[in-house]
Amino acid sequence: MPSSIFDSVHRRLVELLVEARKRDRLTQKMVGERVGKSQSFVSMIERHQRRVDVVEFIALCRALGKDPEVFFALLVAEQS
Repeated sequence: MPSSIFDSVHRRLVELLVEARKRDRLTQKMVGERVGKSQSFVSMIERHQRRVDVVEFIALCRALGKDPEVFFALLVAEQS
């Protein structure tokens, strides 16, 4: 099965989420608690074993104290 053309974009999305988490010195457990999920939920996303849907993206951004619209605009700008 060929990979999606969006796999590299999703990979970058996750990289940005991880960078934001680490920059603010948050653990996976802390982020998980803020979104009402477990540490393993965050870990699976960060290890690219789980894709992030749009609702989860918004929740993760808010848990990281980031504006989802600004965060998404950054990702889109990088793809241009």
